[in-house]
Amino acid sequence: MTVENLTSTDLTHLRRCITLATEALDAGDDPFGSVLTNADGAVLAEDRNRETTTNDPTAHPEITLSRWAAANLTPRQRSTATVYTSGEHCPMCSAAHAWVGLGRIVYIHSAAQLVEWRTALGRPASPVRSLPITEIAPDIPAIGPVPPLDKEMRDLHTRAARRPG
Repeated sequence: MTVENLTSTDLTHLRRCITLATEALDAGDDPFGSVLTNADGAVLAEDRNRETTTNDPTAHPEITLSRWAAANLTPRQRSTATVYTSGEHCPMCSAAHAWVGLGRIVYIHSAAQLVEWRTALGRPASPVRSLPITEIAPDIPAIGPVPPLDKEMRDLHTRAARRPG
């Protein structure tokens, strides 16, 4: 499947990721949100970034969803699940996704886009190298970025960069 083949259900879940990312930003965290669905597209779990509000730099929504899936789904259910996310997984989240055995990932903006945006906004670089999901987990189908939704995410990251403090 390619970005051109995304369904209305896929787009609905991606829009929910934007809502969760906005909630994260409004709470003081960086704007990231993710949704986990089963093979039929039903939402199983969702979360938003909580790095700042929990003082835990590993509190990424993709990690939370990977842990939830490991505890609540069979290996078969995990392999047919989809993680929708506002931004391409970081290496930590890609590894967790692969170790748990989750299925495809659909992301709104790429890691490369985020690096470009953060650089242009004068934000500090990530403490780990930005790599595509497929560099960490080559067998996971990864679809993205998704225009024009990526522009909405760029706007949220711009808002995050302009926060006081």
